[in-house]
Amino acid sequence: MQQTDHRNRTRAPRGWHVLREGDTLTLARHLPARFDIGVAAVFPMTGRLRLAQEVRQDMWRALQHVRGFSPVIRVEAQGDRLLLRAGGRVVGPAPKAVLEARIAALLDDPDKRARWGRSAGGRA
Repeated sequence: MQQTDHRNRTRAPRGWHVLREGDTLTLARHLPARFDIGVAAVFPMTGRLRLAQEVRQDMWRALQHVRGFSPVIRVEAQGDRLLLRAGGRVVGPAPKAVLEARIAALLDDPDKRARWGRSAGGRA
């Protein structure tokens, strides 16, 4: 498990933690941020925090029924693109493959990607 330097931490509204480490931004409800489930997707360069917040909101809507789920979004700048990992921690038993398939479908949704891109100040 990767250790996180929490000195670069800020608090987002409503108790969310924003960790900034170089080109990587992590948005998490609980620390340490942990990915028991997770799916990665590539996005064009845009506002990392706003993109993370938008994806987190839609992921929460899709998975709020999962007992013990706590979302985590990590966005890393890689050249002229962003690598986004969406998922989080799950306390208790959960169907990992099913949850990751739902997250993957969310990240692949063209309408949501376009909305996230507009909201984050870029293209999707």
